[in-house]
Amino acid sequence: MIQKKEINFQGIKHRFQVKKPWDDVIIFVLNVLIAIPLFIILHQNLINPNWFLNIDRVIIFIVMIVLIQLVLRLLRTIIILCIFIYVLVLIYGSTIGNYGFNNVFEDYNSMMYTMSDNPYPQDIIIAKLLPFPNKSKIVNAIEYQNPKIRNFALMATNKHFKGLKGYSDYRTIIQCFAVFKEINSRWNYVSDPKARDYIASASESLLYLSGDCDDHSILMAASIKSIGGTPRLIHTTGHIYPEILIGTATDLEQVNFLIKNILFPKESTDQKLHYHVDERGQIWLNLDYTAKYPGGPFMSEEILGALTLD
Repeated sequence: MIQKKEINFQGIKHRFQVKKPWDDVIIFVLNVLIAIPLFIILHQNLINPNWFLNIDRVIIFIVMIVLIQLVLRLLRTIIILCIFIYVLVLIYGSTIGNYGFNNVFEDYNSMMYTMSDNPYPQDIIIAKLLPFPNKSKIVNAIEYQNPKIRNFALMATNKHFKGLKGYSDYRTIIQCFAVFKEINSRWNYVSDPKARDYIASASESLLYLSGDCDDHSILMAASIKSIGGTPRLIHTTGHIYPEILIGTATDLEQVNFLIKNILFPKESTDQKLHYHVDERGQIWLNLDYTAKYPGGPFMSEEILGALTLD
């Protein structure tokens, strides 16, 4: 009886065993496939010490590869079964769960793109912000409930990036980027009357898509807020520009990938994202009228005040 069971075990072992050198090839491929999602989880949850060239992440990835390789070599006699289980888990994640083949591909691309092309952070560390100039006039001019502003924003979302699928968690941000594209591609800079600071309402600037930096900021903020985005205005020496709330560092990785690969690939080629990190660790992306893509270079960085439109 014992001998029969041993024979059956040897038969099963022989059935699932892969001959050399294909077992080494399969082990290596399976190692990489397993390491990618595990590394993504670690990368997103571990504190980033900001080492030079992300050496800490490189070390983590190498250690993971070595450990997984050792485990897979111990299981090499049933390597086909391991592959079957791995594929089965991803199929389950793709159909019923929340993490499948497409998520592995998207997260890996996003993570690698961010690590290879680090966004350029501009941290806001200000002890005392000065009073925002013309604050009450600007707040009143941001007519985000005006039907004309809302309809303009809806037009932009139907004109740009409408068919993009697979990024439902970032739908609002993508639609706000559509508004950015529509405004910045058509904006005509016109100065205020001489020796007078003229504050135009959002609906007024919408008529000809023209005005100075504060007019642009007001229209951008109103349009973004009208479709659910969170904008704010930054006041510098002689300049005002809008920003949009992105969220966490993980959100920035996804947004960075979207901008550089899908939404604004030509405009952002070989460029970096420019953003601010507020006192709560939230990330705000630059939307200045001089920017060709969300997160374009700052026109002015000496911050004197910020006006957030919650």
